[in-house]
Amino acid sequence: MVDRLTPERRSANMRAIRGRDTKPEIQVRQTLHRMGFRYRLHIKDVPGRPDIAFKSRRKAIFVHGCFWHSHPGCAKAYRPKSRLDFWDAKLARNQTRDAEVQNALSAIGWTSLIVWECEVVDREQLGNKLERFLEGSSVAQGRHD
Repeated sequence: MVDRLTPERRSANMRAIRGRDTKPEIQVRQTLHRMGFRYRLHIKDVPGRPDIAFKSRRKAIFVHGCFWHSHPGCAKAYRPKSRLDFWDAKLARNQTRDAEVQNALSAIGWTSLIVWECEVVDREQLGNKLERFLEGSSVAQGRHD
């Protein structure tokens, strides 16, 4: 199948896609902040540079785009119709890298949570998921990291 967009337009669209500070990521951060949690962003010395990290709790949160990380069963994780060789390889590399990051974090005693882009819509359900993930903390004096 042929791409419906010109190469210039496709290139402009791809350049506009952000790798950090995306809308879903900001929504997760706002939810955590409202819940009283404090966190660090994109820590370089933690495998995978998690979107959100709680160093004292050794917990990391990754906010994944459903398309880019191939969220199973999600309508947003569609398969492109053009350049199939490129997209299949690209999305497979993303999934492989995600698994490697999860293994590296686990090896150093960190736990991680993936929040999918489609899960951010329901803020109450998102808050419950984040609370369950973070409540097992060993930090006694509160939620500040």
